[in-house]
Amino acid sequence: MTKLLQHEVSAPSPERAREIAELGPWFHNLHLPDGSQTAPTHALGDFPAFKWREIEHHLPADLTGWRALDIGCNAGFYAFELAARGAHVTGIDVEPLFLRQAEWAAREFALEHRVEFRRMQVYDLAHARGRYDLVLFMGVFYHLRYPLLGLDIVANTVDRLLVFQTLTMPGEQVDSSTDIDRDINDRDAFTAPGWPKMAFIEHEFSGDPTNWWAPNHAGVEAMLRSSGLRVCGRPGHEIYICEPERSATVWPRDRGLAELRSATGRPWVDAVRP
Repeated sequence: MTKLLQHEVSAPSPERAREIAELGPWFHNLHLPDGSQTAPTHALGDFPAFKWREIEHHLPADLTGWRALDIGCNAGFYAFELAARGAHVTGIDVEPLFLRQAEWAAREFALEHRVEFRRMQVYDLAHARGRYDLVLFMGVFYHLRYPLLGLDIVANTVDRLLVFQTLTMPGEQVDSSTDIDRDINDRDAFTAPGWPKMAFIEHEFSGDPTNWWAPNHAGVEAMLRSSGLRVCGRPGHEIYICEPERSATVWPRDRGLAELRSATGRPWVDAVRP
């Protein structure tokens, strides 16, 4: 078990239960130092602790001196785990309720000096210009209306490791012929199970109107590569550990860089080589 989950579970006092309820509803079930939990009856079980158990051994046990970014931090579960390993963590989210919960929980864990929380969109990272040793980009990609733009922006913040997780389509097939140039009318391969693709969800999925996309496994790997990342681990279903690919041929460059800059409201003309 992790450092923050070693507390014995105990029933909170009525006052404590009321304090937690007033900050709710909770999506993260935090195991607090006094043994109480924020969402002990979570529909997914002990979430996100069971997700953390899949990735914790794939990350350095000592993160002293590392700068970490938790995108879509919610109530801060992952941020607190990274901070407990010595990292200085920035958590970002768009939901004020989650940020209030995270700031409250940071005081409960006495980690205020190692974590900070900001209300930000993924796309805002293009203007923040910060870089991080470790980035968690989990449970966010498929909620983005502009997912590949978000991934390109995130990839540009990663110095050492990215942990990426997304909702996916069924299937693990990968078509090995996707690097073959094809004639404009040669499109049958696009329908093969292992061709990189994403399903677009026009209406609600699982009651959530922001569930926009479900890529297949081949699509996830292809998009990560195209954003300058190399998959170096698969610790669990739908989870990918990535490192930056340092090749000079990785997108964005030249006109690609101009497109990215334009899409994020930055000067772009000087990015195009004559």
